[in-house]
Amino acid sequence: MQQRFYSLDVFRGATVCLMILVNNPGSWSYIYPPLKHAPWHGCTPTDLVFPFFLFAVGNALSFVMPKMEAMPAGKALGKIVKRGALIFGIGLLLNWYPFVQWQDNQLVAKSFGNLRIFGVLQRIGIAYTLAALVLYFFKTRGAAYMAMVTLLAYWLITRFGGYAAPDGSIDPYSLEGFWGTHLDRALLGDKHLYHGEGVAFDPEGIASTLPAIAQVIFGFLAGQYIQIKGKTESMVANLFVSGLVLWLAGMAWGLEFPINKKIWTSSYVLYTSGLASMILAAMIQLIEFRGWKGAWSRFFDVFGKNPLFIFVMSALVPKTLALIRIPTGTGDDGREKFSSPLGWFYQHICAPVSSKPENGSLLYAVIFITVFWAMAWWLDKRKIYIKV
Repeated sequence: MQQRFYSLDVFRGATVCLMILVNNPGSWSYIYPPLKHAPWHGCTPTDLVFPFFLFAVGNALSFVMPKMEAMPAGKALGKIVKRGALIFGIGLLLNWYPFVQWQDNQLVAKSFGNLRIFGVLQRIGIAYTLAALVLYFFKTRGAAYMAMVTLLAYWLITRFGGYAAPDGSIDPYSLEGFWGTHLDRALLGDKHLYHGEGVAFDPEGIASTLPAIAQVIFGFLAGQYIQIKGKTESMVANLFVSGLVLWLAGMAWGLEFPINKKIWTSSYVLYTSGLASMILAAMIQLIEFRGWKGAWSRFFDVFGKNPLFIFVMSALVPKTLALIRIPTGTGDDGREKFSSPLGWFYQHICAPVSSKPENGSLLYAVIFITVFWAMAWWLDKRKIYIKV
């Protein structure tokens, strides 16, 4: 019988909570540095959130895989592919939603021709599917080898497959020098990519999804090891030490292959998987052995009960409310200005609380989190669990 690890639920819930927090500031112009992504190379606390979630996906997969292996092959593979495709499809629809937008005081349909294909949920769907298939066919040891081969191959292709800048220089780890940038542009087209960097570049693109698969496998390995060893001090110690080794390996590899979330470098995978393992070991020690649980752990735990549903709703609600326009006066060009309900709430309720704008922006994010915690708590209270 599988032992119950409450600490894994808390870890997963905390990552969902932090994903919502960093994605919903009151204003993107006023964010405290730890809540920002690194401009390019480097890693901030915010850059840990997404890989930690993929690591948690691997943890959860370790509990499900024995059931998959007991099924007929066709049924198991169908469930894996169906779930991955569903997560990908939800992410794609979320990019397109609400399917209309305001233009010249009229609601017009949003064109599929400008739809971003990839995103966070799409990466989760692909990484989950391919990691699960690798684990199903190659088992634990084979998957571990394939994860390392994938990271090594990704580094070599990136290192020697860089594109030259206009001046002839080649920096394979830069945005324009990275081979994945050009692969995405060739296969998807500029209009279907993210433009947050000012150019067509997708941080959840095709190439950088490959090492993310290894992240899920590492999470699986940690979850399986926890189950095999059970609630023992040696398990916690070994999990922490293995995490420390991965973290140090990532730091060392980062001297050549810089730690970078936006191209999801192999060093970044080792670095973040190592940190996730160490934090998870610490949480197991504190929660399972020392009994340090209560309101704080319960707060995070409820987010982990409906993680994907709550994450989707945290994007769906603002997008829906953005269709409601509140008049806010007339601009310098003589045209009427509008704000969304959430924009009005930030400007009139949160922003005035402090002369430092970062405080108002953070207050908005905390209130936003509290609202969705209440939703997650209500669902858990009524034993409503929406599975994808």
